[in-house]
Amino acid sequence: MRYLPLAALGVRIGIALVTSTFFQPDEYYQSLEVAHHLVFGYGQLTWEWLAPKPIRSIVYPALNVPIYWMLKVLDLDGTSALVWGPKLLHGVIAACTDIWLARFTRRVAGERYVGAALFFSLTSFFHGLSLSRSISNSAETSLTTIALSYWPWETNLRGWSSPSSQSPRNDIWKASLFAGLACVIRPTNAIIWVYMFSWLLCTLRKRPADIFWVIFAAFSVGSCLLLVMVALDSLYYGKLTLTPVNFLLTNISSVSIFYGRSAWHYYISQAVPILAMTALPWVLHGAYLATGPTTPNSLKVLLGLIAWTILIYSLAGHKEWRFIHPLLPPMHILASTSFVDGRHVSGTLLARGLFTMLSIPAIVYVALFHGRAQIEVLHYLRFLPPENSVSIGFLMPCHSTPWQAYLHRPDLVEDAMLWALGCEPPLQGQDVTTYKDQTDVFYESPLQYLTTRFPEQVAATFPPSPLPRFMPGLDTGELYPWRHEWPQNLVFFGALLETPGVRQLLLDLGYNEVWKAEYGWEGDDRRKGGVRVWRYM
Repeated sequence: MRYLPLAALGVRIGIALVTSTFFQPDEYYQSLEVAHHLVFGYGQLTWEWLAPKPIRSIVYPALNVPIYWMLKVLDLDGTSALVWGPKLLHGVIAACTDIWLARFTRRVAGERYVGAALFFSLTSFFHGLSLSRSISNSAETSLTTIALSYWPWETNLRGWSSPSSQSPRNDIWKASLFAGLACVIRPTNAIIWVYMFSWLLCTLRKRPADIFWVIFAAFSVGSCLLLVMVALDSLYYGKLTLTPVNFLLTNISSVSIFYGRSAWHYYISQAVPILAMTALPWVLHGAYLATGPTTPNSLKVLLGLIAWTILIYSLAGHKEWRFIHPLLPPMHILASTSFVDGRHVSGTLLARGLFTMLSIPAIVYVALFHGRAQIEVLHYLRFLPPENSVSIGFLMPCHSTPWQAYLHRPDLVEDAMLWALGCEPPLQGQDVTTYKDQTDVFYESPLQYLTTRFPEQVAATFPPSPLPRFMPGLDTGELYPWRHEWPQNLVFFGALLETPGVRQLLLDLGYNEVWKAEYGWEGDDRRKGGVRVWRYM
């Protein structure tokens, strides 16, 4: 395992650098775009950052700030380093999951299972898809893995108050630090630590001195991190801001349901199979083995942690696969016990290895092909000469592409000259069951939207659009107030041209296709047909 850090860094940075596809809007709009806006002074901030009570902390996006600042100082922000710089950072963060998984497995299961756990981790489909991206859940996964690797699993050890480097006292301080950082980045990560601290305190219930050190460490670290977060957020927003409180209040309102409600069994029937993918048979068998009478107590606790977290997350209406990404390393540990100990029920070593590695072609596909056009179009637009890119409008489902963090066009700072359809939730207390955002209104009848909210003719000077998207806090007195001017360039998915009347309208106005790209399969009908750029000629 001497070369594990180099191997993990090579794999995760390599995946980060070659990934050229779109996965989640949060990869850009809750991370890179915010940092770009902070350093360069322009970019698109979503409602989470502009609401009267903002719900996002600046801590996670701020990780990218030193990179952007250095590129700005060195006058390298106009190069491809603008894209590759953050990728390197998040590749390093991703590698921490693999590096500390070895320690985590050694502590919980034993040395003989480390190799199998790392094999599952390095061939994991979901890690390949998400771990190296600039998504807060990915950093949360690394921090949670590190924290669990330092967790005092050996509760029968004495000497918690000893200053020795081998004392559980030091472990609880380290675990509390990384657990606290994970909660700063994703407040919902606290669900994991409610279980872990409850188990630990219950186990130590007859040892008051050790309980004191656990509570003291958790409270001290947690208080310091909370103060730092509040200070940074208040400095960023220019007023006292408690983003965890705002986040909680917003997510217990109807706003979270606006983004979709899933069945109670979503995490069991969809998320766990997708996260585990080819490791699923061993995860399930490992979970079964963990219930055995001779199984180490630490594996039982690990299984309980997975069950508890899935249970609590299942109570929420809005669910996504990535929300339980931090549970994937513990799943890989359970899988390793089956892989190593359950050979008589899981086939030969070669067969098991080859089956698990079936995830690799899927990783290649999602990293290089699925959603690639949504990234490539930004590279095309970035290097268009100013005379061919006076204004650009995106007629797509909201946040379908990155924004200024990839485009980096200071000549297109104004929303009126560079705009996209929005999807703001019902922040004014509207009925979530009947509320429609801009994307909904557009796709209900694209032709009607284009003929009623745009002029009859294209103005050759391409003037600014009066109100291309809704801005949080803006009261127009209208339900659907959007008004546009025809831009020089329109960007949309090819499926839009299949809407009756749209293609002919654009041709009659004087638009023609100048660029297109299409890669792979697309399940959303609105996003089919590749990405097209049409320009007024």
